Amino acid sequence: MKRIVIPILSLLMLSCGDDPLPKPKGYLRLEYPQPDYTKVDAPLPFSFEKNELADPISVKKSLGKTHGIDVKYPALKATIYLTYKAVNNNLDSLMRDAQNLTQKHTIKADEISSNLFENKKTNVYGMLYEIGGNAASLSQFYVTDSTSHFLSGSLYFYAKPNYDSIYPASEYLKKDIKRIMETVEWK
Repeated sequence: MKRIVIPILSLLMLSCGDDPLPKPKGYLRLEYPQPDYTKVDAPLPFSFEKNELADPISVKKSLGKTHGIDVKYPALKATIYLTYKAVNNNLDSLMRDAQNLTQKHTIKADEISSNLFENKKTNVYGMLYEIGGNAASLSQFYVTDSTSHFLSGSLYFYAKPNYDSIYPASEYLKKDIKRIMETVEWK
């Protein structure tokens, strides 16, 4: 009897220990290439630099004074949508429309921060909005020369908004948006 009881008690004593803990969730570590920028000199009233990671630019023209430009990033499943409009004594309404588009994201956004942009040398002034949370667009901006040109842009992903999972791609593309703003030159 002792031969059976002693091994069983030994096993019970050795098997007791810390309670098992579930493993934490693992996340992919996403790394993107160092950006390489080239000037886009399409038939537009302005030029800018885009990341080589993006597809070639497609320009959509409507009503002669409005241009839509899609800067597509298939590898990141994202697009920066640019809209150009000529200013005709309507700068206030163009700026208000751009700001209202950003404010529509407050329903899902945790925060919206704005960063003023100014480049006196190239006559480019604007605002960059960074939207935190599970909003449809995490970055929006506009730039203008205040008299003739107005360019607005929005970043959208081809996925259900999940801030944690698209954060690395969003941060990478935010740098591209800043580069677009910094390199806009009016024609």
